[in-house]
Order: sequence, then C-alpha cells, then structure tokens
Amino acid sequence: MSRKPPQKAPEGERIAKVMARAGLCSRREAEAWIAAGRVAVNGQPLASPAFNVGPRDAVTVDDKPLPLRERTRLFRYHKPSGLVTTARDPEGRPTVFARLPKDLPRLVSVGRLDLTSEGLLLLTNDGGLKRALELPETGWLRRYRVRANGKVTQESLDGLKHGVRVEGVSYGPVEAKLDRAQGANVWLTIGMREGKNREIRKVLGSLGLTVNRLIRVSYGPFQLLELEAGEIEEVSTRTLRDQVSEKIARAAGVDFEAPLREVVPEPKPERVAPKKKPEVPSPARPAPTPSAARREKPKRRPRHKPANRRGGPRGSHFGSKKR
Repeated sequence: MSRKPPQKAPEGERIAKVMARAGLCSRREAEAWIAAGRVAVNGQPLASPAFNVGPRDAVTVDDKPLPLRERTRLFRYHKPSGLVTTARDPEGRPTVFARLPKDLPRLVSVGRLDLTSEGLLLLTNDGGLKRALELPETGWLRRYRVRANGKVTQESLDGLKHGVRVEGVSYGPVEAKLDRAQGANVWLTIGMREGKNREIRKVLGSLGLTVNRLIRVSYGPFQLLELEAGEIEEVSTRTLRDQVSEKIARAAGVDFEAPLREVVPEPKPERVAPKKKPEVPSPARPAPTPSAARREKPKRRPRHKPANRRGGPRGSHFGSKKR
C-alpha cells in the first residue's frame, strides 16, 4: 500500500487573524466582511475566510490597503457595576467599550466580568495575547474580594482547594479565605486560575452563600490599586514585556517592536446657530389731531386710601380727633 506524503502546513496566517491584528475588527467581523465581498488579496476578492496570507500579499479592505500591525498594548480598566463586557448588547444595556475614550485603539477584554461585578478588567489590542492570558495553563492567579450573604466556616472554604462539582460542571481549585463577618454577610478573599461563567457565584452558592458584591482586585501581576471606577491606564511596554514570559509571548505572537498608531478622534460637528427672524417694525402710531388732544383729559393720580376712616392704623393715635 502506498502512503500519501504528509501535507505541508499552509504558510502564512488566516486572513481573519491578520485583519484582527491590524486593529480593524474582530475575527468574526472579518469573516462577515469577507462574505460581503469587502476584502481582496492581490486584487482578487475573497469568497471564503479559509485563506492564508503571507507578508508579500497585498490585502485591501473596501479598496484601501490593510493598515500595518500595531504594537501589542495592554490597559488596566476599573469596570464599574452595571456595564456588560461586550462590544454590543442585544438587550441595549450599557457596555464597557461604549464608555471608553474615543482616542484608544480597538480593544478586546482579557476574560469578562458580568453585569454586577466590578474591579480590574484587562484590555488589549492583541487578540493573540487575549487568548494566551485567558488559558488556565498560563497559571495567572485572579484574586477577588467578595461579599456574600450567609454563614460559612474556614473549614468549609478549605474544601474548595481540591475543586468542586456544581450542577454537573467541574470547577478547578479555589483559594478562599474568610476575612470577617459583617451582620448577615461575610467578606471573603477568593483566588482562582480559571474563570468559567459565574464560577465564584456558583461555587459559593454550593456552600449556601449568595454573592451580593464581587470585586476583582488583581489579574496575574497586574493589580487594581488606586484606579478609580471608570478610569483606564495603559501598562508601559517595558512592564508588559517584563511580566509576559517568553512562553506566553511566543504562544500569543506578540509584537513589542511595531510602531504605535495614533487614533485621531472624529471632529465634532459644528453647531449652527439658528437663524434669527427678521424684526418687523411695529407700525408708527399716528400723532393725535389738535381736536383729539383737547378732548383727551389727563388721567388723575389715584389717591391713597387710609387704613381706616380715622386716618391711621387701628390702635394708633395718628388721625384721631382731639377731645
């Protein structure tokens, strides 16, 4: 039997990945743009996103050259409660990305915080770095401050170190410390290395606790510190390079040498002052004729009425007759 020769891996990168790294859109949006015929390679429109491009290929989107890849960047953002971590929400709720300054590049979140959760959210312009930092294999610890309603002992919390299974879903090891009791609530410090959907709420719910406040205070080496709610701050390239290991950098395909692309915010439209209505002069009043002027009598000035008939306020001696 003849064996087929091993097929070589296709050279280059998928076109959707290249477009996402250039900061134009997400990979899913890139696939939609390709299906709409907006993307061409070497002058030929693409019909499928299953296409690899190399450094010599000329990619255009809407007949414009693909912008050069930007340097890998990372931002710390203090997410307030009441925002969803999505670019668009079908329910019309306010989103994190709608609240960001307009002069920032297109960013994606490293992990998520649900609607009522708050605290540190890492944002990056590099989809490869996002995926690498989300993997449990990366080993970055995520730490939270949690307030929950109910009673619990440290012994029960220690049982989470070996993982727990809740409603058929297995969760990894959780570090939990009981800080203090406050009325009907307890404050906890939680640490974990993976972040499944609503994991903390479900794991603590298995112990009879109801989470009513959840604040992420750190993600790996990056901390919330004194960042105010709604404030965003960029991590310097030097710090990011020092904190990301060579293994993570290689898996993510980061680029710390590319130039920064400045985003110029769109100018606000000038407000046009409403046109003033032309003033229409009121018709001049005709001067009275001499006969009419003689007939008009001057108006008499009204006389002041005394407070009472005796000429003064009641009880006073003004205006009273001498006896």
